[in-house]
Amino acid sequence: MNIQTLYLRDFRNYETAQLALSPGVNVFCGENAQGKTNILEAVGLLSTTRLFRSGQKRDAVRFGAQQAEVRAAFFAEKRDRTVRAVIPQAGRAQFFVNEVKQKRLSDVTGVLRTVLFCPEDLLLIREGAAARRRFMDIALCQLRPNYARYLSEYGKLHENKLRILKDAEEKPSLLDTLDDFSFRMSAIGGHIVRYRAYYLRALMEKAQGIHASLSGKNEQLSYCYHTVSAVPDPFASAKEIGMQIWKHMCAHRAAEIASRSCLSGPHKDDLELLIGGRSAKSFGSQGQVRTCALSLKLAERDMFYDSTKEYPILLLDDVLSELDAKRQDFVLNRIENGQVLITCCEPEKLAQVQGGRMFLVSQGTVQRV
Repeated sequence: MNIQTLYLRDFRNYETAQLALSPGVNVFCGENAQGKTNILEAVGLLSTTRLFRSGQKRDAVRFGAQQAEVRAAFFAEKRDRTVRAVIPQAGRAQFFVNEVKQKRLSDVTGVLRTVLFCPEDLLLIREGAAARRRFMDIALCQLRPNYARYLSEYGKLHENKLRILKDAEEKPSLLDTLDDFSFRMSAIGGHIVRYRAYYLRALMEKAQGIHASLSGKNEQLSYCYHTVSAVPDPFASAKEIGMQIWKHMCAHRAAEIASRSCLSGPHKDDLELLIGGRSAKSFGSQGQVRTCALSLKLAERDMFYDSTKEYPILLLDDVLSELDAKRQDFVLNRIENGQVLITCCEPEKLAQVQGGRMFLVSQGTVQRV
């Protein structure tokens, strides 16, 4: 899988830009705040329908413009394809695959597959549970279209249930529908938990090998998947897991009403990483935490290849500047296959990368060097 051309119009600080990309490594060099990361974010948007630096898509529209547009022509699954996003200043973003408008975001996610590694990901282990859920969800939504649909439906149900709980004091009759939403959330939640359990098991098998290579085999990486306490086996059938979540929700119904919040469900899941049997979040050194996060991201890329027999597009956003020489070399030695987009302020760090193309980014313009 590789992008052949990328077109931006009124996206972030770009009025217009058209890039012909190499199927190998593409390096974007320039000073800070010139627009390097914006290029990677545009590709990420086409892949995940999200902006990785901002939750509001309208923030991507260039100041003074009415709408932004991003388009990529790419080669995947032995054929040429296109994906395009149109983001208005007001209203919903629209996505097109081969110029056909898509009704659901879940139908766009994963058409163009990417793995993003940015400086914030080096803190993934020490951040809150929401960051690790997002890490799982972004990968699974691209790999498993059904998961994306389940997650989208669960999010809508959760939002409606939360609104009921918050408004019930003024409108007690709203509680008449509470159990309906809880039951549906439980059923969908069973699928989400099962998908996550199987994905994490396969991911961690790969991450453990990568971690052993990077840490010199002196430290063993393991994990615990924390989901609803009433679910003893997250690998059971989705129906069985759903019923267990339903019983847990019923037992906490009064507490949810009192607290006006949804206390039970996969929206509270977490992934705990362990180094030598001890929590990496609580006890890991800065170097251990970075090695752990790096292992997860590289394992994620390998998971995509195993599933699709194509490498996803790897987006490296100024990560090398945050890594020591040993970890830099480890990353660079693993990007020989597939298309890679790298942003970098110090191109000399990429001297060992062979072939590919280098671009100079300055004040919203891109020139091939």
